[in-house]
Formats: sequence, C-alpha cells, structure tokens
Amino acid sequence: MNLPQQHEPGAIAGMSPEVMDALRRLGSGFNLPQVQALYAPLLAAQPHDGVRLVTDLAYGPHARHRLDVYQPEGLPPPGGWPVLVSFHGGGFIRGDKAQRANIGWWGAQQGLLTVLPNYRLAPESRWPSGPEDVVAVWQALRQQAAALGANPDRIVLMGESAGAAHVAAATLLRRFQPADWRIAGAVLLSGPYNARLEGLARVPFGVATPDPRNEAYFGPDPADWDAASVVDQVDAAPFPLLIAFAQRDLLQMQVQAGELFARLVSRHGFAPALHCWAEHNHFSPGHSFGTADVSVSAAVLDFVRRLTA
Repeated sequence: MNLPQQHEPGAIAGMSPEVMDALRRLGSGFNLPQVQALYAPLLAAQPHDGVRLVTDLAYGPHARHRLDVYQPEGLPPPGGWPVLVSFHGGGFIRGDKAQRANIGWWGAQQGLLTVLPNYRLAPESRWPSGPEDVVAVWQALRQQAAALGANPDRIVLMGESAGAAHVAAATLLRRFQPADWRIAGAVLLSGPYNARLEGLARVPFGVATPDPRNEAYFGPDPADWDAASVVDQVDAAPFPLLIAFAQRDLLQMQVQAGELFARLVSRHGFAPALHCWAEHNHFSPGHSFGTADVSVSAAVLDFVRRLTA
C-alpha cells in the first residue's frame, strides 16, 4: 500500500515548480486541452502494479451503463475492501471513465476497491439521469459486493465537476434514494449545484447563451431549473462530506461550492470538510491523482480512510 510521500518544506505537496508555473500561466479559463498536455507525461509514468482491472461491467441497460473496477491484488480484508466510486466530469455532455484511469490505479494501490463508472450524457439523457445513474451504480455494487471483494457498508462516492453535481443530487435529495440507502460519505470536487443560478448569472460567470452544457442537461426552460437546483432541495440527514474547489477554478464553481457549504451548515446541520486546492484550476485536481503532486489526493485519501477504517 502506497502512503503519501514527504516533500520539502515550501512545496505544495509534491507539485513541481514547472507544473505550478504552468498552472499559474493558464489561469482560470477553460483550459482542459492544456491541462491534459501538462499532465500527460506525468501520468504516463504512473505505476500500475499491484492492481487487477476488470472493465466494462454492466450496471444497467444503456450503452453508457458500464463501469471499471480496480481491485487491489491479494485477498480482501475481513468484510471486504472499502470502496471509492469516482464519477468523471465533462459538463454533462462528454467524458469517459477511461480519462480518469489514473484515479483507478491510484485508489487500488491505496487499498481501496476503486470503481470508475460511465453515466448517460446530455442531450440524449437529461435531468435527473445523473443521480439516477449514481444510485444504479451503488445498487449494483451492493449486489455484487461479495463477488468483487467489496465491503457494501463502506462505500464513498466521489464526483468531479458534472460528476460532483450527480453525486450531490443522489446523496442530498432523498427522492433518489432506495429504502436501504447507506453510504460512508461523499466527496464533491468543483461541481455545479444550482442550475437556476448558473442560468440567471451567465454574464458574470462568462457562460455562453445558449448554454451548451446546462441547457443540454437541465433544459432551456427556467421553470425546470428550480427542481434541479440541489442547494434548494436538500432533505437528506447529515452524513460525512468533503466539498472542494480550486484556487483558479471556474468562477461559478467557486461560488457554488461556497453556497452549498453555507446552506448545509446553516440550514441542514451538516459539518462538511471544505478544501480549496492551492495553485490548481478546474481541470488539474483530477489529473493530479497518481502523480507526485499529492496536494489533492492525500486530503481525499485521509478523508476516505477515516470513514472506512
């Protein structure tokens, strides 16, 4: 099992000066291609040893209802491995589990059965297909826990960007949850949680009209945005939760992380962990898993381990 490495004082948990300088130059705009190019050589060197990979297990009838399972080698501990399920981003309209394979390799090497699902995409599939797919993944893992060596009572759900929106809706809105719903906790990385806010604040957020992302998933009718605004619909009992955003995140993600945190604390009795990833932008935290930069992964790992010990 790999533990977080120690780094020299003054470093941001292993982020190299070259990566730090590049992220500073990129700033906070839509810079996914540049971030992918920046991290590509780092992830090419990521080790894959000590992990068994099972790909494209079906969890539902749609072609996108497929998941990959990264299993630690060896026998599972009594009760099964703790489980981390990570939902990719992509603005509701794109993305694939293969693009976050680095999280799968990394998680399994930490002793976590790590699951990377695909989910249905807009515009073919609209709200609430996201939280429905999150719950379907959870149900499939509960049903297949024994075969996978998983502990069904130690499942942590994590989402990034659009994936975080789906995880937030599934975990914070009881209408999506079956009677036996139970998770150890959830991690939300730079997600949108207020569809109405994004629709009404396009100018300050720099969002195009028509919005190719939100309108494809939530629809163009403002009347539909209210029901899809998680911050206004929370009715779940408090559970362990980590909410995070990046120092150079997209502005709307910073605002919505703060709004969700404030609502959960002041109105719903939650006590979430809150993280701002120094020097990172919207796209770099997910790419950093499995590299020497553990500024994000070490905090996530500590949170998950405390919930699943």
